[in-house]
Amino acid sequence: MKVTKKMGLVTAAVMMMLTAACGSTTGTTTTGAKPAATENTAKTTPAPAPADKKITLGFAQVGAESGWRSANTKSVQDSAKEAGFDLKFSDAQQKQENQIKAIRTYIQQKVDVISFSPVVESGWDTVLKEAKDAGIPVILTDRAVDSKDTSLYVSFIGSDFVEEGRRAGKWLVDQSKDKKETVNIVELQGTTGSAPANDRKSGFEEVIKSNPNLKVIASQTGDFTRAKGKEVMQAFLKANKKIDVLYAHNDDMALGAIQAIEAAGLKPGKDIIIISIDGVKDGFVAASEGKINFIVECNPLLGPQLMQAVRDVLGSKQIPKRIVTKEGVFTSEDAKRELANRQY
Repeated sequence: MKVTKKMGLVTAAVMMMLTAACGSTTGTTTTGAKPAATENTAKTTPAPAPADKKITLGFAQVGAESGWRSANTKSVQDSAKEAGFDLKFSDAQQKQENQIKAIRTYIQQKVDVISFSPVVESGWDTVLKEAKDAGIPVILTDRAVDSKDTSLYVSFIGSDFVEEGRRAGKWLVDQSKDKKETVNIVELQGTTGSAPANDRKSGFEEVIKSNPNLKVIASQTGDFTRAKGKEVMQAFLKANKKIDVLYAHNDDMALGAIQAIEAAGLKPGKDIIIISIDGVKDGFVAASEGKINFIVECNPLLGPQLMQAVRDVLGSKQIPKRIVTKEGVFTSEDAKRELANRQY
């Protein structure tokens, strides 16, 4: 897409390269991007602008529903400050209408770039077209949209949620390969309609179907929050006499579920095997204590990558349409070794 707003050189401080985001110093969580084919890149050709003009970035965040999200927000804010950008930030409180309102405000303010992490996947075409018509490039972070018109955004930076679900499922399949009896699984889903909830569910189901003994007996949204995770797990325990495995779409829900499991007189990680996704510090603490058995990492430190993408887009450079972060997986023993390195 072509950016019609006048842009140009920025100060030397803005042009400094940021180091890649990394939630670990062990090498298992290095953040990077997969190469993209030429046809999947977006090129912009902004016109020259005053050398002292500051880049203005409008960022509409989902909310503050989890430790992961708080770390993601801090990464964006710190990285924007380091880059010398003027960051206009809004918290949608997990409501799509709030994000749409924020994006329209950014359009009215004539920011240089708009970025947001969509609350849900659908319902964005109208506002994204408004941004496109205004000549403002949009970069998605963390979560995708399901629009068929991919010209409405320049790039999507974030994790492969389907692969995260597959990794969770593969570990369970490997652990259950010698079991002859049925393994009863309960699932705490993320926010209904969100990309991570949809994809982590489908990736997990895709893999566990290879073992007919693995059976999901209950699946319900915990809205990615600790409180809701506890509430739903309490309901699961009351409704099901035998639960062997909990698969939680994020650490916060898993941590809430642990409270419910312990309150029921059971031992998390032993009586009920727990698989979670994210890798926040609280999750690693629980894993190091043996309460979470397996964590699939989802790196929230996307700020540096986002700021580099903003600079590249406004500098007429080609960037991949899809930038995937690199992430690791951790058993309880891995978590013990990695805990001291968690930045979030």
